[in-house]
Amino acid sequence: MSSQLSHPRLRKSPSDSSSSSSSSPANEGLRHERLSRLKSSGESDASNDTTKNHAESYFSRRENRLSARKKAEEEIAHNDYKKMYEKALATNQRLKSRLETSKQELVVIKEQLQRAQKEKKRELGSNMLETEKRDSRSLRKKISDMEEQVKVKAELHTENQRLKDENGALIRVITKLSK
Repeated sequence: MSSQLSHPRLRKSPSDSSSSSSSSPANEGLRHERLSRLKSSGESDASNDTTKNHAESYFSRRENRLSARKKAEEEIAHNDYKKMYEKALATNQRLKSRLETSKQELVVIKEQLQRAQKEKKRELGSNMLETEKRDSRSLRKKISDMEEQVKVKAELHTENQRLKDENGALIRVITKLSK
């Protein structure tokens, strides 16, 4: 700024301001022409100082523009990251919702499975009960048949014993008669 005050012919043009984020190639060419004219016209130390000051201010403005552009790009990138984050957050929320729905469905299916297993056990229980009843009836029948057979066998045994006794008595009678 002090170089601009000491040299009135070096004015700041609106395109040289640091607030400008982009410059056209024509403006760039004009700046380079000015710099080269200043370098060629001034041979003294004072003109060299103004050229150096002008060049320094040019480079500082350029740095300001570049840093402003870089900040704008970073903001755009930040907004992109923010959009990506929001999108990921929405996706995550949607997936959480689906997971919760799936968990609820799983609970319902487990309950249905348990009911079906209990019903199957009841059916098996009733089938087993019927089977056990049939087996029990058949076993009772076999037992009663066996008891009948035991009674018949006992009667036959007593009958057999009686016949043996009679046979022995007859043999003794026959033996006495034959002597």
